[in-house]
Amino acid sequence: MAEALKAGEKRWEDRSWSSSDGLRLHFRDYPGSTDRPPVLCLPGLTRNARDFEALAERLAGEWRVICPDMRGRGDSDYARDPMTYTPVHYVADVEALLAAEGIERFVAIGTSLGGLMTMLLCAANPGRIAAAVINDVGPEIEPAGLARIREYVGQGRSYETWVHAARALQEANRDIYPAWELPDWLRLAKRCMVIGTGGRIVFDYDMNISEAFEAEQGPAPAPETMWALYDALATRPLLVLRGAHSDILSADVAARMAARAPAAELVTIAGVGHAPTLDEDESIAAIARLLARAG
Repeated sequence: MAEALKAGEKRWEDRSWSSSDGLRLHFRDYPGSTDRPPVLCLPGLTRNARDFEALAERLAGEWRVICPDMRGRGDSDYARDPMTYTPVHYVADVEALLAAEGIERFVAIGTSLGGLMTMLLCAANPGRIAAAVINDVGPEIEPAGLARIREYVGQGRSYETWVHAARALQEANRDIYPAWELPDWLRLAKRCMVIGTGGRIVFDYDMNISEAFEAEQGPAPAPETMWALYDALATRPLLVLRGAHSDILSADVAARMAARAPAAELVTIAGVGHAPTLDEDESIAAIARLLARAG
C-alpha cells in the first residue's frame, strides 16, 4: 500500500478534460503503477471525487486511481442544459476522459449511479473492464429508495458552520449510518459540501440536476434490459457490495446478481444503509481481494 502521507501533503494531481459539449471537467489523478490497469472511481448522484479520497490514498502508488467529478459536481463545470444530467451523458463524458488519457483497460468502482454507469460502460466493450465493484445498486432499484432520493435532491439548503452541516446530515441520515458519531458526520459534510460564495456551507453540486432526475421518473427500463446490461459485466471479476439496510438494492436482487456472475463475490456490510462508504473494514478487505484478481 501507499506510504503514509505527511500532514497536509496532497497525494493527487488536479487535472481536467473536455466534454463533447465544451464543459471543462475535473478529475483527481492519483499516480501509481503503469503495469496495472488504472482504477476508475465513479460517484453517486449528488457526490463527487472526494467520496473516494480514503480509498484512493490507500491504493495510490500500487495503482493509478482516477476520481472524476461528473458534470455539475465538485470542480467540474455546471451543464448549460440541465437535461444533460443523465447517465447517457455521464457515460459519454467518461468515454471522453478514457480517450483523452489513452486508457484501454481499467478497474471500475461505482457507487449507486456510478455502478449503473459501470454497467453501461461495460455493455459497450466488456473486455476493457479488468474488474468492477458495484456498490449498492443493481438492475432493479427499490421504489422506496428512489422516493427518498427524490425528496432531497436539488434542495438548496445552506448552513452557518461545519458542525451545523454535520448535524443536519446526521438528522437526515441517522438510519443509514446509525453507529456514526460527530467526527464521522463532519467527514461526510466535507466530502459532499463546500463553503459557498456567501460564506455559508452548501452542497457541492448543481441543484438543477433535479430537473433531469424528475424527468426520468416515467416508466422504468424493462427489467430484462437492465439485467442484460448487468450480464455483460457479470463475465468479469466482480464485487457486489450491499448495505444491510439498503433501500436501493434489495437482498433478493443482490443474491440474484451474485448467482448470475460466476466470478462475483457478494459482501453485505452490516449496520449501514445506502450506501457503504468503502471505508468499512469489510469493504476494504473485499476490494483488496478483487484487486488481487485484476492485476
